[in-house]
Amino acid sequence: MAVLVARFNSDITERLLAGARAALVEHDASPADLEIVFVPGAWELPQTAAHAVDSGRFDMVIALGCVIRGETPHFDYVCSHANLGLGEVARRSPIPVVFGVLTTDNLAQATARAGDGFDNKGYEAALTGLEMVTVLRSLGSD
Repeated sequence: MAVLVARFNSDITERLLAGARAALVEHDASPADLEIVFVPGAWELPQTAAHAVDSGRFDMVIALGCVIRGETPHFDYVCSHANLGLGEVARRSPIPVVFGVLTTDNLAQATARAGDGFDNKGYEAALTGLEMVTVLRSLGSD
């Protein structure tokens, strides 16, 4: 399992990573089976996800990031690129590519989405990935 983590807004993304790890381990994933890959920011997640998928080494890719609205349109460009880029990778991928990128108006919203357990979108993304592995295998896409 590849878990891609944007370093930008690392106070939040580290919490998303902790949530994803917790969910995966709670559902019998071995920590040794997790490959954590850090990238500079959410913009770099689609390209990295494509390389992870193309490597053939993983049964799922989880992309974690956090983009907080600022005073310029930069937020819109980064969010759009991460969303559309990861969606494109997911559509052509034989394995799940999970979108775990927070796109919030402020730090308080991001912090609320990076809490504990089910209040952590990294935890939720990992559960989504596990479920999608099962779904795709049941459809014969494995």
